[in-house]
Amino acid sequence: MGEAGNWRRAGFAGAAIGVIAAGAAAGVAVERLTVGRSVRQKARLALDATGPYGALRGTPGRAHADDSTALYYEVDEAPATGGTGGTGDAAARRRRLFGRKRPAPVTVVFSHGYCLNQDSWHFQRAALRGLVRAVYWDQRSHGRSERGVDQSGADPVPVSIDRLGRDLKAVIDAAAPEGPLVLVGHSMGGMTVMALADQYPELIRDRVVGVALIGTSAGKLAEVTYGLPQAGVRAVRRVLPGVLRALVAQAELVERGRRVTADLFAGAVKRYSFASKDVDPAVARFAERMIESTPIDVVAEFYPAFTEHDKTGALATFLDLPVLALAGDEDLVTPASHTEAIAALLPDAEMVVVADAGHLVMLEHPEVVNDRLADLLVRAGSLTGPAADPADPADPVTGAGSRTGHDG
Repeated sequence: MGEAGNWRRAGFAGAAIGVIAAGAAAGVAVERLTVGRSVRQKARLALDATGPYGALRGTPGRAHADDSTALYYEVDEAPATGGTGGTGDAAARRRRLFGRKRPAPVTVVFSHGYCLNQDSWHFQRAALRGLVRAVYWDQRSHGRSERGVDQSGADPVPVSIDRLGRDLKAVIDAAAPEGPLVLVGHSMGGMTVMALADQYPELIRDRVVGVALIGTSAGKLAEVTYGLPQAGVRAVRRVLPGVLRALVAQAELVERGRRVTADLFAGAVKRYSFASKDVDPAVARFAERMIESTPIDVVAEFYPAFTEHDKTGALATFLDLPVLALAGDEDLVTPASHTEAIAALLPDAEMVVVADAGHLVMLEHPEVVNDRLADLLVRAGSLTGPAADPADPADPVTGAGSRTGHDG
C-alpha cells in the first residue's frame, strides 16, 4: 500500500484507540457515515475562514506546578461599576442575570476536559465577560500550557487526577490568591475539582462558595461502554495499554495519519461530542480542532488516570455548598447516570439533565448551561453579600428570555 497506506492505517488506529483513550472527555471514535462529507467540509471551511469561536482572550498569566510545569491561564476581570462586557451594557446584563449591578464578589475558575482547552468554555466566557471575575486555564500538556515536566523526562511519571488537583491549586494561588471562589469543571475538569477538594479540604471550607460539575464522574469509568458492545469494550481494554505504547512509538506517523483521515475524525468527534442532529457545523469543527490538537502521546499518558479515578469520598467536602450537577441525557462518554450518582451524594445539589445533549453540552446547549451557572452564581453570591445593591434593588434572577425547557 506504500507510505500513504501506512498513514491511513495509523489514522484509523488512532481514531479507534480514541474511543477509549479520549473517551473521558473528548470522544474520538468511529465515523458515523450518515454525516455527509460536504457537511464536514463546510464546517471546516466555515470555522477556518472566520474563526468565530475560541477567539476571546483575557489577561495572560502562568502558574507553576510543583514539578515546575508552566500552566497557562487567562483572567477576565469585571469592572467595579458600569462598563461593557462583550456586547451590551455590563451593568444591565448583571442586573438581568444576577439581580445586581455590581459584579458578584467572587472569582469563577473554569477547568476544561481531556483533549480540550480553555476555549471549550467559549459561550460561557462570552456570557459572563465583564459580569464577574473569571479564570480560565489550560490543563498540563493541553492548550497553551507546557507539556508536563514529570511526563516528558527520561523516567516519565504517569499523570494522575491527584496531580491535576495540585495543578489547579497552583493556578488558584497565582490567579486568585484571595477572596471567594466558584469552581466549574467539565469532565476531566470536574474530576480535577474533586481532586482539589480531596487534597485541600481547608481551601474548600474557607474560600469556595459554589461548585458546578458538568458531564463528569466521581469514579467507575471502567464500566463506561461508549455506546459500544460490552464484549468489544472489554477486548479493547485488554490490549489498549500495549497498543497505546506502540502508537506513541510511532507518534509522527499517527499524527500524519490523523490528518489524512480528517473526514473520519470529524464524524468521530460529532458522534461522541454531540447528540443534536442540527448542531452548528462550525461548532462541531471548533470541537474537532481542539481535540485534534492533542498529540497522541498526551492522549496516551492521560488515559490510565481515568480508570483509576475514584473521588466519591471527596464529594462530602461540597455538602454545605451550592452545587450544580449537570449532564447531557445522551452523553456516551460520561453518562448522565454518573452525574446522578454525584447528585445522590449531594442531596441539596441542583441536578440538571439536558435533553438532546451529548458530552460537550456547554457547546451544544450553551443557553441552558449559562442559565444554570447564573443561578449558581446567585446562590453563591448570597453567601458573600447582598444579592443586589441596596440603592438599586432588583428582582432575583428569573432567567426571563433564557429558559429553554431543555433541562429536566
